[in-house]
Amino acid sequence: MLAKKILITGGAGYVGAALVPKLLSLGYLVTSLDLMIYGENTLAPHPNLNIIKGDIRDGSLLNKLMPSHDTVIHLACISNDPSFELNPQLGKSINYDAFKPLVKTANKSGINHFLYASSSSVYGIKNEKHVHEEMSLEPLTDYSRYKAECETILKSYESDDFHTTVIRPATVCGYSKRQRLDVVVNLMTNIAVHKKEITIYGGQQLRPNVHISDMVESYIAALTAPLTLTSGEIFNVGTENLPIEEIAATVRSIVGADTKLIKQTTNDNRSYHISSQKIERILGFRPQYTISDAVNDLCDAFNNGKLPNSLDDDIYFNIKTMQSINLT
Repeated sequence: MLAKKILITGGAGYVGAALVPKLLSLGYLVTSLDLMIYGENTLAPHPNLNIIKGDIRDGSLLNKLMPSHDTVIHLACISNDPSFELNPQLGKSINYDAFKPLVKTANKSGINHFLYASSSSVYGIKNEKHVHEEMSLEPLTDYSRYKAECETILKSYESDDFHTTVIRPATVCGYSKRQRLDVVVNLMTNIAVHKKEITIYGGQQLRPNVHISDMVESYIAALTAPLTLTSGEIFNVGTENLPIEEIAATVRSIVGADTKLIKQTTNDNRSYHISSQKIERILGFRPQYTISDAVNDLCDAFNNGKLPNSLDDDIYFNIKTMQSINLT
């Protein structure tokens, strides 16, 4: 394989920290562009890795970096609804306002393939059992609305010379060198291990999840497939669609039966059940890992001291970190 030159925005983030080493192992030349507000040691030095501490809103930096690459994987964003709502203006500037200039720069710089990490939350609340890519989008929050609007922007640039692919991930779970403990499976596991309790808000809402290793492999599948299969396409990526209370039960079964389950009411009615049949049908990608695998991986990380001070260190929690550094 001829080494491709890939620019990854958010390369030092939760998914990026797992994706970059995989790409390097496959022989790709990788540039990671990241603010690195969650730590500067999540990516190990490598001869084929160029680590740039920078902002995707910096147009001059993008103009300098982009032309030496042929592929962009755009992961960088203010992730999930609570983080976005903490500072809506900041969220809009990074997730939406910066997107079109980024795509325009990629297009004029000769980028051949642009892969965009959207979100399965763009579907909103659906009663259907298998929510697929052709269904209408009904985003409930600014975070998911801007994700959907960015998909539309990207599609408008699709051409014979500029190929685009949208990935709509489920909620990612499992261990990463840049750990997040503020997403549902990881959050429950952390609290269960250290406090022997799990608080369930609501319980019946369906939440699609995907193990971080499968998330990485889905990007590899989209990256390595013929462009005739990926150009202009949208792919859901998820593993298990489980009610929140069933996720809690799974965590409890692994952490220990002495873990207390506490039920609380909630105004968060988001519930969706995504189908990932399209990516399996077209790209042959099928997830290999489960929520249980993610919980076991996290328990191993806790037990081996890989995630010290996991209840209190801001580094594991997007909102706390954004507040502590006053990101603008």
